[in-house]
Amino acid sequence: MSNAIESRLAELGLTLPDSPAPAANYVPYVISGNLVFVSGQVCMDENGFIKGVLGDTMTVEEGAEMAKLCGLSLLAQVKAACGGDLSKLKRVVKLTGFVNSTKDFGDQPKVINGCSDMLVDVLGDAGRHSRSAVSAGALPFGVAVEIEGIFEIA
Repeated sequence: MSNAIESRLAELGLTLPDSPAPAANYVPYVISGNLVFVSGQVCMDENGFIKGVLGDTMTVEEGAEMAKLCGLSLLAQVKAACGGDLSKLKRVVKLTGFVNSTKDFGDQPKVINGCSDMLVDVLGDAGRHSRSAVSAGALPFGVAVEIEGIFEIA
């Protein structure tokens, strides 16, 4: 299935980044039983952190793209947790998304849909998950979106 997941990513024109290193005193993931708890992944690309405030400097559509980047980093961490073998990924269990937004911004779910939709596109029903999408007055490094996740592995 690893090849199936990576093939599907390629079909969608998506590439997993290298699994990002932690920015402070924590580990990128913890495996407990058959669950992988992935620490919050912030939106970044080859140029570094992507900063923004939804409802001010960034649109919902731009925020959804940032959430998709977070989702790719989540998958990269799961791949690392599985020794490079994504075939061990059974399903996405839960995501918690944080959106750097103004007080009156209420479209956090639409922003985090960027990650959720990508996971379902890549994994099919195994990508369906429970979720929270909350506003944050600020996020580390001024990024627009941060998402953490829980994944079931074989």
